[in-house]
Amino acid sequence: MKQSILVRGARQLLTLHGPSGPRRGSSLDDLGIIEDGAVLVVDGIIANVGISRRVENLVEARTAIEVNAAGRVVMPGFIDSHTHLISGPTRLDDPPKEGSAYGVQDTLSAIRTVRAALARSLEFQARKILELCARHGTTTLEAKSGHGLDEPSEVKIFRVLSEIDRQPINIVPTYFGAHITPPEFNQNHGAYLDWVCSTFLPKVASRKFARFADADCSPSGFSVDSVRTYLQAARHLGLIPKLHAEQSAHLGAIPLAIEMEAASADGLNYADGADADLLARSNVIATLLPADIFHNAADRAAPARMLLDRGAAVAIATGFHHGRSPALSMQFIISIACEHLGMTAAEAISAATINAAHALRTDRRAGSLQFGKDADLIMLNVADYRELSYYSGVNLVSLTMRKGDMIYKEADVNWPDE
Repeated sequence: MKQSILVRGARQLLTLHGPSGPRRGSSLDDLGIIEDGAVLVVDGIIANVGISRRVENLVEARTAIEVNAAGRVVMPGFIDSHTHLISGPTRLDDPPKEGSAYGVQDTLSAIRTVRAALARSLEFQARKILELCARHGTTTLEAKSGHGLDEPSEVKIFRVLSEIDRQPINIVPTYFGAHITPPEFNQNHGAYLDWVCSTFLPKVASRKFARFADADCSPSGFSVDSVRTYLQAARHLGLIPKLHAEQSAHLGAIPLAIEMEAASADGLNYADGADADLLARSNVIATLLPADIFHNAADRAAPARMLLDRGAAVAIATGFHHGRSPALSMQFIISIACEHLGMTAAEAISAATINAAHALRTDRRAGSLQFGKDADLIMLNVADYRELSYYSGVNLVSLTMRKGDMIYKEADVNWPDE
């Protein structure tokens, strides 16, 4: 017997219905809003979307479990398209000093910790983070490896990610092999990448550990030429390229991302007008990490307004990292994007949902509330979507649904007797 759920009475139902490709320009401001909207879910898939009085009279809606949105905003679940879910310990004992960035030695320390950790310890820590993400409305999350960088440790990370996938949210794994050269290679970057390309990348592809291969093109990571070699090998094996680009310096990584047909170029704090024009003419998603200006002492924010105005397809993500950027709420990211990057609330919501889905190539099943897509949605304790950009550091999510399962529902506040 089919299980049906009817979410009805939404004051604003943000469907994000629109063009099939990534949103750019004015289409970013079109959230496909239905007033007094409803969503009918059948066996975890969206079966109908529309005005409540029409949807609730459908045959399958009459016996459905009813969720009364009661004048709230209902919208697609957030898609966090850039995280380092398994990235070592928090920095409680050695917090970053004011004005200091997370550096190479910090990364090497995190790698040593991840290598030494038992898989069950990494899994326990990751599950705690995923639970918090679900409470804050994230239904799909990209998770990178790259804090093991030898075969046993990277395999350990991928097995943990496989074990916790869909518990409670969907995980999209990325192999971050070109992160940094591990200590056993004594700064011999070429020898390390030779090992990656000849030995471990083929295993990542054949065992289907990851869908994407990411690289850090930066002064502390790898050069444009080295990254090209790595991404060419990844593409040959069927992995989709991603790229940390122009995050801490301008090295010319955007043309490489376009050359490699990368799904996304992430960071972009140092992107310039020429980069924006190139991105506008490509299908590469410009993924911005707004929390960088808070947690990593970044000396500049990504030029979001320039990228948007020139026609780039922009997404936003937390960039979660235990030591570098401990932000996990996409609501917080939307607030920063609006307050500090000059984005409108509608642009930020599109960037956190449908464009983020394109950055992960999951747009056919997620990122909007449309017939045939997974029922990944959230209900907010607000009556107008613009309040997402107004409240900073406040969790407005009252319900999170992933593929028809209610994975989070807020509890009532108990008022004391007078």
